[in-house]
Amino acid sequence: LEDLLEERALVRETMDPSKVEEIREQMERAEARRLQPHFVRSFFLEAFRHLGGTIHRREPGRYEIKYVPGAIRERARQRSVGHGMPVARGYERIYFEKDRGEGLPPTAFVSPGHPLLDAIIDLVLERHRDLLRRGAVLVDESDAGEEPRALVYLEHAVQDGRTDRDGKGQIVSRRLQFVELNAAGDVRNPGPAPYLDYRPLRDGERPLLEEALGAPWLRRDMEETVMGYAIGNLVPRHVGEVREQRLPLIDKVEREVEARLKTQINYWDRRAEELKAQERAGKKTRLSSQNAATTAEDLADRLRRRHELLDKERKISALPPVVRGGAVVVPGGLLRRLTKPDVSATASSDPDVLQRQEIERLAMRVVEEAEVRLGRVPRDVSDERGIGHDIESKDPKTGSLYFVEVKGKWEGKDDLTMTKNEILCSRNEPDKFRLAIVVVGENGSRTPRYVAGYDFGEPVFAQTATTFSLRKLLDVAEEPT
Repeated sequence: LEDLLEERALVRETMDPSKVEEIREQMERAEARRLQPHFVRSFFLEAFRHLGGTIHRREPGRYEIKYVPGAIRERARQRSVGHGMPVARGYERIYFEKDRGEGLPPTAFVSPGHPLLDAIIDLVLERHRDLLRRGAVLVDESDAGEEPRALVYLEHAVQDGRTDRDGKGQIVSRRLQFVELNAAGDVRNPGPAPYLDYRPLRDGERPLLEEALGAPWLRRDMEETVMGYAIGNLVPRHVGEVREQRLPLIDKVEREVEARLKTQINYWDRRAEELKAQERAGKKTRLSSQNAATTAEDLADRLRRRHELLDKERKISALPPVVRGGAVVVPGGLLRRLTKPDVSATASSDPDVLQRQEIERLAMRVVEEAEVRLGRVPRDVSDERGIGHDIESKDPKTGSLYFVEVKGKWEGKDDLTMTKNEILCSRNEPDKFRLAIVVVGENGSRTPRYVAGYDFGEPVFAQTATTFSLRKLLDVAEEPT
């Protein structure tokens, strides 16, 4: 059986251990960053109310919509002309997680692709897309520095050789990407969703930032610099990921199609010859040799067309990135100094401000050492902003990845802040997420304590961070696990 399977295997590298391990790691990373139902729910509830709708929470995880605004129903009707299901005037119950759909009143599962959600997204983009181009001012509370930076939003698409009705290339992947740059012109990738950790300005903060927001470098044309960085760094990575994912699948499809169709072609060619011999011998046959030959020719033509289509699918290329909008990101350190002008006089006595980087460095080091003692292989990913964790630790025995968020705190402090991305990561991978707390004092860092399997709650739509009691978290923390 093993010899037969090896002989007939269409993709022999499929079960290669290194390939399986690589795919497993990619899936675990994707799981930690995926668009979870609670994220869809958070957006839906906020957007539905913004568009004039009223929604009531009923049973846990279920909501009632007595009336869907006419604008949403009309947009759904326009989108579903000729296909798809319409949006109802009301819904007795809707839910966003599959396990909430059992029993009780008739329900509707709202997820990407549902006409109600798609219509709401369409209306929000139509009414407010220009806000992205007009820009915004956001605050990064976790940044203790004082240098503002610009955040630019780019939309990038990858196409193949197929064309749609308008003669344009078939889009196979579309991605929103981000680029940050500062006054010195330094450009970097801030991660997949940095805006989730930034908050809008509060009332009274804008006048304090007039000088910072009026800096000459913010008025310069940044698009050329941003596009250059994106084309040289983000675009090749995006295209490479698409090719890595699609090309092996296309090769496999081609082998399967060719094997199946060639078998059929050979059968009908042989059948046509047999029928022709019988016809020459004067025998009557239920199927003529001409029909059998025509079937073989049709299959050969079908194989040729399929090869041509697959060749077009292999021609993966990148479209130019398009700038969709931008924002100025103000560091929390600058805002705190402007809010409290006398902060410089007392800053030297506050090590949590002046020595934050050193505290974080010590915390990272002791947590990495703890991971090594656990038999895992840690990798520092703290430079990859917006992914919700600082260390990706691999268990060589099982191949599983653990996602460790490191928090270094000066002794005497009793608050710990989790950003929205960190909380989302903990919800996406509750069994593999670890909050590592390291208390640092005059005598150095203490042994790290791990918080595992803890429910940090679900941040609401406008929430960017949540502050917890350090003392209470330490009460539920354990030795590194």
